[in-house]
Amino acid sequence: MRVAALRRVLPCLAWLLVHAAAAAGQVSVAVASNFTAPMQKIAAAFAADTGHTVAPAFGATGAFYAQIRNGAPFQMLLAADDETPARLEQEGLAAAGTRFAYATGRLALWSAQPGLVDGKGEVLARGGFERIALANPKLAPYGAAAVEAMARLQVLARLQPRFVQGENIAQALQFVATGNAPLGFVALSQVMVDGRIARGSAWVVPSSLHAPIRQDAVILAAGKGSAAASALAAYLRGDKARAIIRSFGYEL
Repeated sequence: MRVAALRRVLPCLAWLLVHAAAAAGQVSVAVASNFTAPMQKIAAAFAADTGHTVAPAFGATGAFYAQIRNGAPFQMLLAADDETPARLEQEGLAAAGTRFAYATGRLALWSAQPGLVDGKGEVLARGGFERIALANPKLAPYGAAAVEAMARLQVLARLQPRFVQGENIAQALQFVATGNAPLGFVALSQVMVDGRIARGSAWVVPSSLHAPIRQDAVILAAGKGSAAASALAAYLRGDKARAIIRSFGYEL
């Protein structure tokens, strides 16, 4: 009986597998550097759950904007701000009505050295360091937020000569991780693992010190009509992706 039942079921399973494979696609996504680790986890879960795959590229949102305007064939953008996706939509380079917030980022002052950064960020006023890393505020929203926070704390003029600027937030993290700068402003998601600072010392910058880092996603013109792009947009709003996003310190 079991063999007979198996013979009846196998053709159905084969049909489902063939059609699932045919329906699966790939979506090319430009992803803000701060979202690298969450996106890698989400992409793996998305592939396992839907059969669609993600081809991500990680970098600065400002640089992606220039590339998309110059014809880069990305199908979707996960930005580090909400202004760039809106601008792309206004310029007809994104599919209208597909923009949504997928996370609100948090800024952290971080050092690879335990004990260097205190829990209130008073090291900024106290000094005792020669360099401080941050992302280029003209290209990266986290860099702009860092400058805004230092201005609110009235330490910007004093610290500006010590700036070591990365093109994006990943480069700022690299400067600190490799010791080229003893501390710097990074995305909380870059130094948090399973809800805790993985190593070194950090101060989570209060969100009251800078404008909210609202991060929007949008399907680009090249992704209009793509089943994989639409599926990823829906997946990012789902419970599994949102749990991953929260585990890296983002707010939703």
